[in-house]
Amino acid sequence: MSNNATKVPTSAPAAAAPVKKVNLSMKQYGMVLALIAVYVIFAVMTGGKNLTPINVNNLIMQNGYVIILAVGMLLCVLTGNVDLGVGSVVATCGAVAGTLIVDFGMSTPIAMIASLAVGLIFGVFVGFFVSKLAIPPFIVTLATMLMGRGICYVVLASQTKGPLPADYTWISTGFLPTIRVGGVDMISVIIGIVVSVFIVLSELRSIATAKKHGLPIAPTWQLIVKDAIIIGIVMFFFYKLGAYNGVPVLLILLAVVVGIYHFLTTQTVAGRQIYAMGGNAKAARLSGINTEKVFFWVYANMGLLCGLAGIVLSARNASATPKAGDGFEMDAIASCYIGGAATSGGIGTIIGAVVGALIMGVLNNGMSLAGFDTNVQKIVKGAVLLGAVTVDLLSKRKKG
Repeated sequence: MSNNATKVPTSAPAAAAPVKKVNLSMKQYGMVLALIAVYVIFAVMTGGKNLTPINVNNLIMQNGYVIILAVGMLLCVLTGNVDLGVGSVVATCGAVAGTLIVDFGMSTPIAMIASLAVGLIFGVFVGFFVSKLAIPPFIVTLATMLMGRGICYVVLASQTKGPLPADYTWISTGFLPTIRVGGVDMISVIIGIVVSVFIVLSELRSIATAKKHGLPIAPTWQLIVKDAIIIGIVMFFFYKLGAYNGVPVLLILLAVVVGIYHFLTTQTVAGRQIYAMGGNAKAARLSGINTEKVFFWVYANMGLLCGLAGIVLSARNASATPKAGDGFEMDAIASCYIGGAATSGGIGTIIGAVVGALIMGVLNNGMSLAGFDTNVQKIVKGAVLLGAVTVDLLSKRKKG
């Protein structure tokens, strides 16, 4: 027998698997392109009126409450439901704050805390019936829509309460300090640059994570174009703000709210549970998720954000009025669906809801500047909502 054992050839180290390339999803970024398109169309129709610094500032001031409500509404939509009572709850929260200040001489902090507390009470009320008694959210929130409006009229005695003090209205009408160079606020420009850098770093981090786990990434040129467009929007936006009065306090508040809920939905167990419920509530329950608890806190959270929106709206108007919040629930729901949320639940993002709210805001603002009749504006917004949902459903059917 030969002493020379047959040698098994050693294989060379396996080469790293090539990174898979995949084109960017048009569905994911289609709403951003739609936002740009709508803005450009109205720029042409209005002769550039919507491009002025004061109008860009007004987009934030006039739509802050819609963004806040859209963020909360998205969590409801992710479970496959909506909240029809948010407009009435917003009005009631603002009414409580206005009445405490005007009639009872309460300080601004106490009035704001009371507004948040009233909103939370409404949310807990809805959450109890939905989670503990298994009453359909549509019915419960329809009830709060009617009850809330009635309570608002009772609290205000069908009167407008105002004017509200400057320290209260500051949250919706105030601005950060400015440092002007050549007529432009440098604070606004610096914030725009910081946001742009954050966008680039976030993109690089996403690429590194995808490579680490062998996930497909988009071609480099597509990522560059995408980020260039987003950064261009950011810098345009902050430059226009700098050319007016600088960065609104409301914008900082919105950034904090959006940042918190974006983190909650993407990086926490609670956020994953909401998506799981929307995908398949029965399967989520069988997997150990306490669906009652999730339903409860989602609607309690919606009430809390209604309290915040009530503060923002009454501060914007410098008064609390019985008709405040009329139709807000439709704007919030439409923002979510236009921003890519699925009607069946389980699909949607906070950023998408914000983009949807901005599209609604640009539509409202542009049509007003173009002189559209209010009835025609409702027709256009209804058509946009129907179109967004139709495209979503048809794309799902094709995939199926």
